[in-house]
Amino acid sequence: MKVTPLDMRQAQFRAKMRGYDPDEVTHFLSEAAYELEHAVREIDRLRQDLVRSETTLNEHREREAGLRNTLLTAQRLADQIKDNAEQEAKTLIREAEGRADLILQKAQHRLVEVERDIHEMKLRRRDVEGQLEASISSLTYALEFMRAQDQAERDEKTLLHRPKAAESSTPALRPVEPRPRVAAEARPQVAVAAGPQVVPPVAQVAEKVG
Repeated sequence: MKVTPLDMRQAQFRAKMRGYDPDEVTHFLSEAAYELEHAVREIDRLRQDLVRSETTLNEHREREAGLRNTLLTAQRLADQIKDNAEQEAKTLIREAEGRADLILQKAQHRLVEVERDIHEMKLRRRDVEGQLEASISSLTYALEFMRAQDQAERDEKTLLHRPKAAESSTPALRPVEPRPRVAAEARPQVAVAAGPQVVPPVAQVAEKVG
């Protein structure tokens, strides 16, 4: 049976012979009721403190769980960011290597083209030099041929206009016949080996110049 401080204060006992002093019993019960009441209040206070402590502890546990979840989330996010950064760096490196290879290939291709152009220009230069040499040789031969003809014509005119007295006193000289043009025209054409152009015959060149 649960006894409260009020029950102890209001308790009534039957009187018997040679029993306890009612005043002492009442005083003792009053003191015991006070102590019991004080103990009950302390227990209630402790219970309330325990409830508050449990509530605070639960709050701390929830906060701890939230912080733990936050830390785990932050760790996963950091790992994800690190992985993404590594993947992006690898992608950038591959793209840079690809661009470098492409640039190198273009540079090599351009170098081959430049070398081919230089080779073609050298060939053209040799062709032009050959054509110029052939043209110079043809013109030189034509000029010499024209000079020889002019000299022959002058010698022929000199012999024709010489006085008869001089002719009688001097032995007859055989007139110098001009060189026939057939020989000049029969001269083979000079062609340039390195180019498609053909140099005209020397006689034709001489006729054009004359």
